[in-house]
Amino acid sequence: MFGSLGQLLPLVLMFVVLYFIMIRPQMKKQKEHKAMIEAIAKGDEVVIAGGLLGRVAKMGDSYLHVEVANGVELQVQRGAVVQVLPKGTFK
Repeated sequence: MFGSLGQLLPLVLMFVVLYFIMIRPQMKKQKEHKAMIEAIAKGDEVVIAGGLLGRVAKMGDSYLHVEVANGVELQVQRGAVVQVLPKGTFK
């Protein structure tokens, strides 16, 4: 009986290591990204998925209007925001 348990022990150990090295940090990163997206407000300076910098001009439930130049607005999904920049970064 101990022989079969001894064979499963390395498999269980590998799963535990995989959880702490890969799965847990990814879940934490997703949680932080979701909190960042929910905290976006009008006037925030953001980087969207394509690498474009802009300022949030209008907000909807699932879409943002990001002004990338004077008079040029892009409509993007909230999930496309990669990073919120400090104020004054985008001029």
